[in-house]
Amino acid sequence: MITTLLVIFIIGYLMIACEHVLHVNKATFALIMCALLWAVYAVGSHDPMISSEMIEALGDTCEIVVFLIGAMTIVELIDRYGGFRILLLKIHASNKRKLMWLMAFFAFFLSCVLDNMTTTIIMVMILRRMLRNYKERWLFSCVIVLAANAGGAWSPIGDITTIMLWMKNYVSSVDLIVNLLIPSLVSVLVPVFFASRLIPQTAVEPLNSQDQRVGYVMSEEHPKLSILILCCGVAGLLFVPVFKATTHLAPYMGILFSLGVLWLLTELLVRHYKLDGKIEGRVSQVIKSIDMSTILFFLGILMAVAALSQAGILGELAGWLNDQFHDVYVINGIIGILSSIVDNVPLVAACMEMYPVANDAVITASADPAYTSLFVQDGLFWHLLTFCAGVGGSMLIIGSAAGVVAMGIEKIPFMWYAKRITWLAFLGYIAGMAVIWLESLFLPM
Repeated sequence: MITTLLVIFIIGYLMIACEHVLHVNKATFALIMCALLWAVYAVGSHDPMISSEMIEALGDTCEIVVFLIGAMTIVELIDRYGGFRILLLKIHASNKRKLMWLMAFFAFFLSCVLDNMTTTIIMVMILRRMLRNYKERWLFSCVIVLAANAGGAWSPIGDITTIMLWMKNYVSSVDLIVNLLIPSLVSVLVPVFFASRLIPQTAVEPLNSQDQRVGYVMSEEHPKLSILILCCGVAGLLFVPVFKATTHLAPYMGILFSLGVLWLLTELLVRHYKLDGKIEGRVSQVIKSIDMSTILFFLGILMAVAALSQAGILGELAGWLNDQFHDVYVINGIIGILSSIVDNVPLVAACMEMYPVANDAVITASADPAYTSLFVQDGLFWHLLTFCAGVGGSMLIIGSAAGVVAMGIEKIPFMWYAKRITWLAFLGYIAGMAVIWLESLFLPM
């Protein structure tokens, strides 16, 4: 049975990785793989508790899925009302080299509130209005991918992997920010320093004014309305960690509250400004535009990983890694490199199943208490995992959702990225890990 499960998982992974070669959405393979793994486990194990185990796994997975639906709807709502055009008008630089630094910092801090994929879409679409040379846009887009992935690593709501770890109390919001902000920033500064040398210090071109998307037209007709929705949407996302810290309820309840408030606000605005025929600004209309294939992909892949966990495979893998390396830097370094080849979501999900959070009793009973103490909540292992899984995906353009999105929008060749960007991303990755190591020496976690 174990062999069959592994074969199904490996084949499913290969199909997901070859999404752009096969031209079949990766959610297709994730859902098929999920169902097959649970079916084989049910038939092979004869476990009478299989139904309750599957329901428990589905409950944990749906917490994340519901959170994503709420967050993606809020982001789409901001775009529908032209909030992101307001951001575009705030970006000013005297030359293209300074523009690259500005775009990198903008993407870095924007992705700590939005997810890295959404940030990349917004920033690359802004670039299309600022730069005409497609090779310059390729380089700028790649820098945005690096910055967006790094920016998502230090925020509890900045990336799906940090959301997963934060929702399950492997990390807390304040400790995550304090310990990973500087390493994540360094992982951007290093590659941008070198990349900016490849851009001439020529003047930035005038903005392209031909974009007629609904949000851009809306922001010209009602700029104050666009600013209102932008501010309320971002405030709603930032409210979620506060809600969790105050009530100790799961984050998806906070995002549902924020979405409900925005829903009420937009209903009142649509009626007052008579916007029905202009932008379809109600949440009930906006929610139709969110990427449900991405939601289904996360559902399938997280449930697939849960099946491997129930079968005991992940526990054995954790034991093997500990025996072979017994070093959290090496283990997480390998995980980060792997995340540039395969999706970081199942990697992090697997680690969460492989290495449960240690408590005082587990540490006391351990043969190596010092090593086991690295796995407590907000321990070094979990901060390293958050950083490596988020930043490591930048080493290949297919290693993150942000990279795949940029690749699709700008048609960036895989080998072009590998030759020019991979080594930059690797330098930033190593530099960030070095900063975490220094922090652990002088500022024990």
